[in-house]
Amino acid sequence: MHLPHSTLKQEFVKKWIMGLQRCKFSNKNMSIFERKKAIKLSADTAMASARKGLTCWSRALISNPDRPVPTTTRRASSACKKIVKRSRRIRRTAKWGAARKGQITRSIAQCLVRKRTQILKSLIPGGEFMNEVCLIEETLDYITSLRVQVDVMRSLASASARASEPHN
Repeated sequence: MHLPHSTLKQEFVKKWIMGLQRCKFSNKNMSIFERKKAIKLSADTAMASARKGLTCWSRALISNPDRPVPTTTRRASSACKKIVKRSRRIRRTAKWGAARKGQITRSIAQCLVRKRTQILKSLIPGGEFMNEVCLIEETLDYITSLRVQVDVMRSLASASARASEPHN
């Protein structure tokens, strides 16, 4: 399931260049937002294609490339804050017997895990259809692939910056 990091980078660069060539950036009327969206779409498609459909997330990206890019929302962070507040409220009002404390702690932990799993499922392409074990494996692979994408884009940006510097 895992390709070596350098092989994945090479495969991504090759497929990303092909995707960018197809985007037709020659349109002078293209806005910055449209260019950004086209670059991101071609990068996501190239990364999924570089994985050769071996992962659920890559198949999900290829089958639905216009899927909105997942971002952390205020709603997700406010849900976490609500869980913490609720747990504090339970602690104050509960009588602390050893068995009762264990039940409350277990209930809070299960609720936290359930909420975090739902958030993770929304962040990974195709994650809503995965069980927890598969979700963890796919998340690790997706993070590795995103890291490769970021590394390549950083290298490209620094090379572009060096090329545009005036030579002495």
